[in-house]
Amino acid sequence: MRKLKLVMVGNGMAGCRTLEELIKLAPDMYDITVFGAEPHPNYNRILLSPVLAGEMTVQDIILNDWDWYRDNGITLHTGKTVVTIDRINRKVIADDGTEAEYDRLLLATGSTPFILPVLGKDLPGVIAYRDIKDTDEMIDAAAKHQHAVVIGAGLLGLEAANGLALRGMDVTVVHIGEWIMERQMDPTSARMLQKALEAKSMKFRLAASTAELIAGESGRVAAVKFKDGDSIPADLVVMAAGIRPNTALAEKAGLHCNRGIVVNDTLQTYDPRIYAVGECANHRGTAYGLVAPLFEQAKVCANHLAMFGIGRYQGSVTSTKLKVTGIDLFSAGDFMGGEGTEDIVLHDPGMGVYKKVVIKENKIVGAVMYGDTADGAWYFQLMKDAQDVHDIRDHLLFGKSHLGDVGHKGANSAASLPDTAEVCGCNGVCKGTIVKAIKTQGLFTLDEVRKHTKASSSCGSCTGLVEQILASTVGGAYTPADSNNKAVCGCTDLSHGEVRKAIRDNKLLTIPQAMHFMEWKTPNGCASCRPALNYYLISTWPHEAQDDPQSRFINERAHANIQKDGTYSVVPRMLGGITTPDELRAIADAADKYKVPTVKVTGGQRIDLLGVKKEDLPLMWADFAKAGMVSGHAYGKSIRTVKTCVGAEHCRFGTQLSMSMGVKLEKMLFGMWSPHKVKLAVSGCPRNCAEAGIKDVGVIGVDSGYELYVAGNGGIKTEVAEFFAKVKTDEEVMEYSGAFLQLYREEGFYLERTVHYVQRVGLDYVKSKVVEDAANRRALHERLLFALQGYKDPWQERTEGALKRPYIPLAVVA
Repeated sequence: MRKLKLVMVGNGMAGCRTLEELIKLAPDMYDITVFGAEPHPNYNRILLSPVLAGEMTVQDIILNDWDWYRDNGITLHTGKTVVTIDRINRKVIADDGTEAEYDRLLLATGSTPFILPVLGKDLPGVIAYRDIKDTDEMIDAAAKHQHAVVIGAGLLGLEAANGLALRGMDVTVVHIGEWIMERQMDPTSARMLQKALEAKSMKFRLAASTAELIAGESGRVAAVKFKDGDSIPADLVVMAAGIRPNTALAEKAGLHCNRGIVVNDTLQTYDPRIYAVGECANHRGTAYGLVAPLFEQAKVCANHLAMFGIGRYQGSVTSTKLKVTGIDLFSAGDFMGGEGTEDIVLHDPGMGVYKKVVIKENKIVGAVMYGDTADGAWYFQLMKDAQDVHDIRDHLLFGKSHLGDVGHKGANSAASLPDTAEVCGCNGVCKGTIVKAIKTQGLFTLDEVRKHTKASSSCGSCTGLVEQILASTVGGAYTPADSNNKAVCGCTDLSHGEVRKAIRDNKLLTIPQAMHFMEWKTPNGCASCRPALNYYLISTWPHEAQDDPQSRFINERAHANIQKDGTYSVVPRMLGGITTPDELRAIADAADKYKVPTVKVTGGQRIDLLGVKKEDLPLMWADFAKAGMVSGHAYGKSIRTVKTCVGAEHCRFGTQLSMSMGVKLEKMLFGMWSPHKVKLAVSGCPRNCAEAGIKDVGVIGVDSGYELYVAGNGGIKTEVAEFFAKVKTDEEVMEYSGAFLQLYREEGFYLERTVHYVQRVGLDYVKSKVVEDAANRRALHERLLFALQGYKDPWQERTEGALKRPYIPLAVVA
């Protein structure tokens, strides 16, 4: 089959990211040809500032070296500018006459710097700041000349000014606005930044209009003259007054342009064979200049070029993170505020800290931060997800440590950590390793960091810290993923919610059927998507969907927890934490018979036998079955335990029969698989001896009945459960609890704890479905009972027959 021909005009970050994504999806679909006007392979343009400042070399910022193009069969033409697109014959022509035919054409022509239309703009010594050539000219000028003027006090202008100042030049920043960085900062934060930069020898001329650039005796620029008649010396003038989408080639070809090459949600132009991504594209009236949205465009464009056709780019919410001479800045959204908004402000000039969060209708719509930006990613995530912040408003400005309580002592400032600080305790990854990978590998997303370093890929408690390191290293190029629309894994672009909907709407019953229907990119999926698909199938279509044991984690396949030495732990179920002398004798006999090295009481009021050989599991389970004991499911994403206190059965303070209630709940939920592990607790009085306040469902007895709490977590990061409802009877406890758990089972994303599910959808939403809608509550409860009916003890099923076979060791044959 003939390969299609893909030509890309422009060799920058957005275009090459599109090619990377395309090669992942369809490595053999296209013969690819790339034209780049610069004589370099693709490099990280946002790291030009460290090159200018002398902190990095050009080689350090290369993203795709020459070998990458060769290894992927890409024909690369560097130093050649495409000047003509022949849409009739479908070919492009470069300025040296080189031609390339295309079936699909990708325009990634980027942007051009805006040059002030003033007299003297073409003098030697007047340059823009967009590429390696400009950077080299600035470095050369800094070695030979003294006075530099940077016109424009935006993000790029300040970075240029900082780099030139570090190289010893006397730098003046000229800006037509009343304060610097007016697109990213409000007046207060801008004044703080200006004061700090002035302390580092940078000068500013604000509200100043340039009238003319004056030449010296050598013909080189020598001064900048303003409209008020004043002038300042200038041996080097850097134009950093903004950029414009580079549409010249597209306009010449007759493509519709309006402040950019106009594209649709699949990044196609008005000629469907021609695509455009990056700074040159205008999507829904917006041309983006930050890296993060350009990479989002790249993913969708690649998806469409690969003929999957399921991706749509619907615009981006952007943030800006800047670090100039050690000063951290962050802004996002509508940080200036306006009608109908409220400002919450923390301003400490002495400490150099300024935080402003703009709220509208209990949702964050903008934020600007100076000095302490550790919580910028958190604010941005709250804003992207449109989360209601009413309940946390009183401590919103003081931030939220979402790093977890283990491994880094609650520290929440990634920038202050030394490179030797351990970030990921599970995999032994330090900050320096992560930063090096981000810079050398050109990483921009959390998933990429996980892939290259393993940080945040295990328990996930360090995710917040890894995100902060990523944000502080790549600045505005980093955008946290929308938690509601993040792809399940690299095998699909569909989110968890979209996968669940497809399974429900189309009654998909097997993993192969689901993969085929949703056009999975890989033939067999991976260790991330297969368990998720399996859970979504069996939870959506109980008693109909096919459970695939090989798509479960090892603990669920073996129905026991594997230990580090390859042995297993066995935890029999004890309903409500209650046992009998006969059960205890059975446990003791099993420990002796199978030479169990360790017997331990767990935090969930169960007894754990640790160090059991795999071949002994069915035999031990058979012995427990004779004693009437079943699996405790201590190994599964399932109901684990219902912890109880002694309650009114024995305690003089007890108001309700907590042990009886716990047994009823645990019997009702036996065999319940869920997105993540689920733990309950029942306390007989408000003294709460069963720790019901940190469980997925907590029940606390009071004189008039029970108080119910949901979405607690006592794990790596302790989360206190939230009050849910007050009920009178045991039957109501079971109905409300069951309905909440069924809602979580039906809507939760795989590996999402109840606390994160409730944070994602909002407690008010959950209450509206369970507490306030009696009919829906009963329906949810009935669906749960239906799903669990007829469930058999998995241990007993594996004591004989074919299901026992995986536990029989292979015989050694001579």
